[in-house]
Amino acid sequence: MLRLLRAENHRPRNDVINIMNFPTIFSITEDEIDLNDLLAKITLTSTGAAAIFTGMVRGLTTRNEAHETEYLEYEAYIPMAEAKMKQVAEEIRERWPVVEGIAIVQRIGKLYPKTPTVLIACTAAHRDTGVFEAARYGIDRLKEIVPIWKKEVSPDGEFWVEGEYIPKAGE
Repeated sequence: MLRLLRAENHRPRNDVINIMNFPTIFSITEDEIDLNDLLAKITLTSTGAAAIFTGMVRGLTTRNEAHETEYLEYEAYIPMAEAKMKQVAEEIRERWPVVEGIAIVQRIGKLYPKTPTVLIACTAAHRDTGVFEAARYGIDRLKEIVPIWKKEVSPDGEFWVEGEYIPKAGE
């Protein structure tokens, strides 16, 4: 299921306040992530830049203890996860008011190597407006506070991958 919100932002421009609707998408889905469709939904006629991060399933991990991965299984408590994704989008808008569109999408289910698992995209009028930093913040914050669980299945067995972050009250 794809959630699309239009958030009203008020921006002063030459002593005139313009009200624009900026697209915000956040979703948990079992469907393939369609980058072109998502970009079309968060791109405005004023958009000149898009920063996109896509996480993928690795078949071979070489960092720390090297190992193979047959597939990952992602699970989420969807109502809470989508509420937290909305929070991440609101935080991005607060920190980078020039960001026009935001898409935050996480796949769940059984996913094999080379499959995109998550997408964070931010659009803005120009590339030098913080759009790269906004997308980076989006993925880092998603990993911190959005309740998504990942089980890794390898030739040696299976285990739940645990993050290092423990949310504080109010996060």
